[in-house]
Amino acid sequence: MQRTRQIAIILPDTLQCIGLQSVLIDYFHPVEVSCFSSFTAFTSEGYESFEYYFTNADLFVLNSEFFLPRKNKTIILVQDAAGEYPANYVPVSSSLEVLLEKLRDVFAGESLVNHLTDEGKDLSHREKDVLQLIVKGSTNKEIADKLNISLNTVLTHRKNITAKLGIKTVSGLTYYAIMNGFISADDIDV
Repeated sequence: MQRTRQIAIILPDTLQCIGLQSVLIDYFHPVEVSCFSSFTAFTSEGYESFEYYFTNADLFVLNSEFFLPRKNKTIILVQDAAGEYPANYVPVSSSLEVLLEKLRDVFAGESLVNHLTDEGKDLSHREKDVLQLIVKGSTNKEIADKLNISLNTVLTHRKNITAKLGIKTVSGLTYYAIMNGFISADDIDV
């Protein structure tokens, strides 16, 4: 007998919440899905009983102190299907087949978070410094000035970070840095 997965969906978008709930119930039975329109509503319901958490990037960042310890069980819905994100993520514009594949991976424990966390250990101390400044919104010139290195060295570090992590977008690097504790959500200029 399979155990019932307890899943929380924390999304302000009612339509996304209902759609995701329907997919989970139809394709991943047995599940018990609870929808919450805000993080406050979620925390008032006794949130420790859930095994998986679905949310969007904004709520994840705003409530990272809750989600970071649960990053292997948190799935982030993102808008850009073309972006690369170092976390369990699902592009909301993806096809049903892609959505089901990603969800199967998450439920099977094949978390992208674990994969990228292991790869991130290869970053040098200086690359981590550069990554932190990229995520904070610094330009290449500002990074060079703050770290007292040449502009070419900054570009080389950026290229190495991208190659090691397989992440090409600033938003992807931001998720990676937050998920791995290199930076907190408070450090990011919005």
